[in-house]
Amino acid sequence: MRRRYLSLKPFILWRMAERPIDWARRFGRQAPLDVEIGFGNGEFMVRRAREHPERDLVGIELEWPSVQRGLRRIAQAEVTNVRILQVDARVALERLFRPQSLDLVYSLFPCPWPKERHAGRRLFSHGFLRLLNSRLRPGGQVQVVTDDRPYLEWVLEQTPDTGFDVHWEEIPPRYDTKYERKWRAQGARFYELRLHKRSHIEIPLKEDVPLRTYRVAHFAPERFRPEEARGEIVVVFKEFLFDPERRKGLVQVIVTEDALTQHFWIEIAWEEGEWRIRPAPGGGFVPTAGVQRALDLVYAAALRSAE
Repeated sequence: MRRRYLSLKPFILWRMAERPIDWARRFGRQAPLDVEIGFGNGEFMVRRAREHPERDLVGIELEWPSVQRGLRRIAQAEVTNVRILQVDARVALERLFRPQSLDLVYSLFPCPWPKERHAGRRLFSHGFLRLLNSRLRPGGQVQVVTDDRPYLEWVLEQTPDTGFDVHWEEIPPRYDTKYERKWRAQGARFYELRLHKRSHIEIPLKEDVPLRTYRVAHFAPERFRPEEARGEIVVVFKEFLFDPERRKGLVQVIVTEDALTQHFWIEIAWEEGEWRIRPAPGGGFVPTAGVQRALDLVYAAALRSAE
């Protein structure tokens, strides 16, 4: 199958990486650090990296096709000052960037999610702006460009008590991205919002949770029925596989908490005269309260199975 990327070197597997990420080590130097949220096809990201070789840039995207396109453009342009994360921006800022470590965060044409029932998905909410503030250096800046006036007004409503001085204006097309060219041809108007950090808001990093694993004396796989959880932490069990010869079971789990969703397996294995319950090796998960909740539920189900 033909690869859509040319090199994976700029791509950081953040679940396997140190947290927070040591960006100076990743780039091999100390330099101003910028973040682009939602780089799309990577066109503007790579152009900016080429025009500002003195700065380092981290691009954040959720979709793998966009990551592939970005990686391809990075390789073709032979720029070395870009790294890419495939992760929700909220999770990245909570876990991967130290407080007061960023100089500029920008987002070109974020999805406005115009329907009211989707308002919770909009980026640049009040809480997210406070998080951005905490990660910016003194005098740092957030820049948002949109063609959606109601979205601009919604973001402006989020800005009080976020520690920013706020300025916005209608602008001519100036970023030459795919969507800007498309909407310019349709007669769209463009708005630029700039937020300058005035005062600091302290929000600590979210740290990994030390996980507690379990051991049980008896386990009956045929009666194993883990209960799911709802609320702030959602735990869903998808599949249970058991090998009677190897005396090993695997439980497929999906855990959602805040903006982070994780898919991983929990192992129930017979070792040294007892059943051990722990995350399966090689899963690439982040140890969180949600992962611990899933382990607790599997443990409780294992105990019930032996009654």
